[in-house]
Amino acid sequence: MDQQASISIRNLYKVFGTQPLKALAHVRAGMGKSELMAQHRHVLGLRDINVDMRAGEITVIMGLSGSGKSTLIRHVNRLIEPTAGEILVNGENILTFGETRLRDLRRKQMSMVFQHFALLPHRTVLDNAGMARAVRGETRADYERDARAWLDRVGLGGQDGQYPHQLSGGMQQRVGIARALTSNAPIMLMDEAFSALDPLIRTDMQDLLLELQQELQKTIVFISHDLDEALKLADHLVILKDGIVVQQGEPQEILLNPNDPYIVDFISDINRARVLRVRSVMDAGMAPPSDPAGTVDADATLESVIALSGGDTALVYTVLRDGKQVGYLDMQKLVRALVPTQAPRTSRKKPPTAMTG
Repeated sequence: MDQQASISIRNLYKVFGTQPLKALAHVRAGMGKSELMAQHRHVLGLRDINVDMRAGEITVIMGLSGSGKSTLIRHVNRLIEPTAGEILVNGENILTFGETRLRDLRRKQMSMVFQHFALLPHRTVLDNAGMARAVRGETRADYERDARAWLDRVGLGGQDGQYPHQLSGGMQQRVGIARALTSNAPIMLMDEAFSALDPLIRTDMQDLLLELQQELQKTIVFISHDLDEALKLADHLVILKDGIVVQQGEPQEILLNPNDPYIVDFISDINRARVLRVRSVMDAGMAPPSDPAGTVDADATLESVIALSGGDTALVYTVLRDGKQVGYLDMQKLVRALVPTQAPRTSRKKPPTAMTG
C-alpha cells in the first residue's frame, strides 16, 4: 500500500446484538435506533455511513455521546467488524483480508493514538516510542535513531530514558504521538487523543499536530467531542447523530451552510469571526476596487481582518494566497457572514459545544 493512503467507507452498517443480520433488515426497512432497541433489543451503532477520507488530510468525526464516532473509527482497523458495507484503503476492501494481511495492515499501515496514552509503564520513553517497530520484529538498534528523532520533534529530547510515570499527561501524549510517527505508518487513528489533557496543554498538542501534519501529510482520522477542536483541525468534518451522518464537508462550508436544525443548534455558540476564514467569504469574481484598503491572506481569520480594518465596513481588501491575488473581500460581506443561521422555532434544545463520549 502507498504511503499516501486514502480511506473510503461505503454503505457501512453496525448492529450490536445476538441476531444483527435479522435486525439489519428492519433498519434497512426504515426502523430507527430507539425502535430497534424497544422492539428487537438490538443497538443500532452505525447506519449507512458513506465517508471519503482523502490522503494527506485530517478527517474529524464528532458528535454527542452515543453518536457512533468511536464505533466508526474502530471499523477502520477492524477492531470492530461491520454488519454490512465496505471499508476501502487505497481501493482495497480490507474486509476481505485474512488474518495475516489484517495484521500487516495494522502494524505497517496504521498507527493509533489513544485518549489515555496506552504506554507500557515498565518500558522507557524510548522503548514506548519504538513499540510499533518492535512489534514488527525490529531490534532496538533498528528503530532507536528514528524514535529519538521523533521524540525530539515532539519536544521530548533528552527524556528517552524516563518512564511514563515520571512524565506529565501532556508529555505522555507526546510519547504517544512520537510512537505513531516512529511507526512510519501513512494512516494515524486518533481516538479522543487530547480529551484527557488540560486546556492549555490541549491547545499546544493541537498546534503540534497541525505543524507536523503540514510537513508529513499523513491521513489522519481524529475523533473529538469538542467543536472548537474539530473546526481547528479538520480538513473534512463529519458530524454524527444516532449512528447517522447528519452533515459532512469542509468545516467552513458547514458553518456557512448548515443543512439541518441539529447542525444549526450545534454551531450556534461558535465565535464565527475566530473560525471563519477570508477564503470562505471573499468574492473571486467581483470587480477590483479602485482604491483597496490593503491586502489580506486568504487563510486569515475574519477576526484579524476586523482588527485590521478598525471596524470600518466601507473598506475592500485584496485577497492573496501565496503572494498571488485570488479575490477581494468586502467588509460588508464579512459582517453579514458573522450573523449565524437562525434555528427553526421547533428545533430541539441546543446541545453543549463540548460533549462527553
